[in-house]
Amino acid sequence: MKPVANQIRLWRRVLERDERADGKFVYAVRTTGIYCRPSCPSRRPKRGSVEFYSAPRHAEKAGYRPCKRCEPHRLARQHAAVLAVCRYIDTHCDQRLTLKTLAHQVALSPFHVQRLFKKIVGISPREYQETRRLARFKRGVGSGAPIADAMFDSGFGSSSRLYEKAAQLGMSPARYRNKGAGMTITYTTFASPHGHVLLGVTERGICKVSLGANARQLEAELRAEFSATVIKRSDQRLRGYAHRLRRYLAGGNPDLNLPLDIRATAFQRKVWNILKSIPYGATRSYSEIAQRAGKPRAVRAVAGAIASNPVALLIPCHRVVRKNGELAGYRWGIARKAALLAQEGSGGITRAKART
Repeated sequence: MKPVANQIRLWRRVLERDERADGKFVYAVRTTGIYCRPSCPSRRPKRGSVEFYSAPRHAEKAGYRPCKRCEPHRLARQHAAVLAVCRYIDTHCDQRLTLKTLAHQVALSPFHVQRLFKKIVGISPREYQETRRLARFKRGVGSGAPIADAMFDSGFGSSSRLYEKAAQLGMSPARYRNKGAGMTITYTTFASPHGHVLLGVTERGICKVSLGANARQLEAELRAEFSATVIKRSDQRLRGYAHRLRRYLAGGNPDLNLPLDIRATAFQRKVWNILKSIPYGATRSYSEIAQRAGKPRAVRAVAGAIASNPVALLIPCHRVVRKNGELAGYRWGIARKAALLAQEGSGGITRAKART
């Protein structure tokens, strides 16, 4: 038997049928001899009849049998299988791994491994392996290893493959090793009907678009964020990009599919790509984004990825609203978000209410 602490908090999660607690603990009912997962749809028992266990095996050791309705023992096996796959990828991320290879480690079919992994982790095994490769590369160059050594040690078979994934670093591998030293960001600022705009560009693409009431403040924030880089102003060089942003902010609908140079985790990249697919004049809810990202219960994680968007408008995070149509927070101001949606004529904006 293994008792679980914080029983008041755990009981509250049982009462709420909190799916996020599934796999973290189970509750057992003395009067029935059955244990369940927190989200079990069955009728709630009396608190005095309930015991908590950190895992199904502890409940079974105490004499309880699994609920046939919510099958908590099956969920535990699924989590264990996915964890085993993650650990295998962690230690073999430099190798070519197929679904068949991963499935063999946990005695499941390739189809079930793919489905379970995406359901629990939120990304595919291949996407997870890419993030682990990149993490190993970062550790290598961060500790002073030559780029070529770190590249092959992390499983990138060629420099072209590494540079294909290097957008997640926010800079080239060599510049990442030197903490951004030597990188140049060219920027410009201009006024618009929605306030001042700052546009920052590297040699590879746009790395920053921010909105605010004060151009100097936006410039100060840029320099603080990229403190190890050379930052210089060039209104002339960025005239083309700025013209397209001006047109949009003045009420036009130009193509804003511009080259980007931004750092992102695998999950952030997935969320941002979903945002870019939202049509002009439309909105989506946080829960809809989470559903499309393959993690329907990860609404908070989706909100965090949206809030970290470094390029306003180009990744249209202003098109995400609450499920009831009300406006939630916006990195560049809730009033500005309402104005942008009104300008686009978004269907949900007529019933959305800006919260201050």
